[in-house]
Amino acid sequence: MNNTLFSFPKPENEPVLGYKPGSPERKEIRKALEELYKKTTTIYPIIGGKEVKTKDMGQIVMPTDNKHVLAKYYKVTDKEVKAAIAASMKAHEEWANTPWIERASVMQKIATLISGKYRWLINAATMLGQGKTTMQAEIDSACELVDFLRYNAYYASQIYSDQPCSDKGTLNYVTYRPLEGFVFAITPFNFTSIASNLCLSPVLMGNVCIWKPSTTAMLSNYLLMKIYKEAGLPDGVVNFLPGSGSLIGKVAFADENLAGVHFTGSTGTFNSFWKSIGNNIEHYRTYPKIVGETGGKDFIFVHKSADADQVATAIVRGAFEFQGQKCSAASRAYVPKSLWEGKGKVKELVGKMIKEIKVGDVRDFSAFVNAVIDEASFDNCMRYIDHAKKSKDAEIVFGGKGDKKKGWFIQPTVILAKTPKYKSMCEEIFGPIITIFVYDDKDYEKTLHLCDETSPYALTGAIFANDRKALRLGAEILKYAAGNIYYNDKPTGAVVGQQPFGGARASGTNDKAGSYLNLIRWTSPQAIKETFDPAHDYKYPFISKED
Repeated sequence: MNNTLFSFPKPENEPVLGYKPGSPERKEIRKALEELYKKTTTIYPIIGGKEVKTKDMGQIVMPTDNKHVLAKYYKVTDKEVKAAIAASMKAHEEWANTPWIERASVMQKIATLISGKYRWLINAATMLGQGKTTMQAEIDSACELVDFLRYNAYYASQIYSDQPCSDKGTLNYVTYRPLEGFVFAITPFNFTSIASNLCLSPVLMGNVCIWKPSTTAMLSNYLLMKIYKEAGLPDGVVNFLPGSGSLIGKVAFADENLAGVHFTGSTGTFNSFWKSIGNNIEHYRTYPKIVGETGGKDFIFVHKSADADQVATAIVRGAFEFQGQKCSAASRAYVPKSLWEGKGKVKELVGKMIKEIKVGDVRDFSAFVNAVIDEASFDNCMRYIDHAKKSKDAEIVFGGKGDKKKGWFIQPTVILAKTPKYKSMCEEIFGPIITIFVYDDKDYEKTLHLCDETSPYALTGAIFANDRKALRLGAEILKYAAGNIYYNDKPTGAVVGQQPFGGARASGTNDKAGSYLNLIRWTSPQAIKETFDPAHDYKYPFISKED
């Protein structure tokens, strides 16, 4: 038996490659994009390590080239979902009893494969299938994914080594068991790294998982399953189920062995999960742990002391990178009148940047903005734009155009709200649209309260101020309005190990992906006490007739 006590050192974040013209990485990503574009990949459910065929198939197209079929996939039925749960439970005992250092070694192998051998392919799959620029794919499917794997091993070291004290004559310790059952991971389209982490953070802690991937992210997610297999993850530990979320969920939530849910997606969907679990609560062997990161209406709040060019840059990057399809994307902004209009002010600077931005295909490296993920998203975004065009309470300042003939393209759009609770100031949109409310400079504190009360969400936010007192006041009033708050920076771009990510209110359970706080949710601690000289009599010293 290996009795080594090992702790992973704190890792460094994976370096982000620049993809400059003439660079080796630019050449490699071009090759990978061409390879994936030229073929139609067939995607299978993977259950107990075996690829499965079913009778029903669907297809996946590129957001930026919506007539081009990237992949076809087999959809699971009730039968395959039940088989996946059975395969998970069959793998449970052996994986749970595998020494944690060996489980962590598999995760490190996955990280090594993705940072090297498969970097270009996973990035290309994320670009073509999910509509990301080269840089957005690099920081997601390469760097953040690798960071999750490496930092999670480090955090697991900390968790397992956290032990109680022992008094004389006793030995006390805690074992961090995996959950008693399977974890159901339901993953989003917008981050390949999140899809991986929702599966592998529970798996690192000894759990087994059934995985419902987003259809629009299935190409990169299927590649991940191949990489897991190559890295030595045993069959059945993760089971991959393409198909209808409602069908898969119905079977999973009804199973007595459901022990946890790991989710990123819409608030409405997450709320439905809680209800399903509540309706089945008496059937479970244990209370399922529910971890979710959901919607957001993320803000940029500007004080009159801020620098206009910094604010404008944060608005453009925060709202329009990856077409605003980040949970953390800037979706509303509060700007003082003194900084909004005029030479060198925010409106002029934002307009100048938007005029320079190119909207185009992911394979065109001069494009800053690509297409939204699908037609439903396109139509939803255009409804908000059309509403603003017709409303007396709003106006389109920049952008406001969309075209879905070849891809689901929407121009970066800025809406000016004339009332602080206009529709697009309150509701999540998930597209390249930001709504700005201009307030009187003297109403800074009043408008901070308005920002806190306008949205049900509390994911990310940013405060721009060079006046430290104003910054401190903003932070105090908005302390519950965001799980991640940024001073003088855009509200996107959390880095694993640096800014643990998650929000509360209608934005989720705030279990902070990228930290030990998330990992510990996938454990069921057991406290153990051993007494070396047990009592021989029930009587305590106080039991006596004598005084």
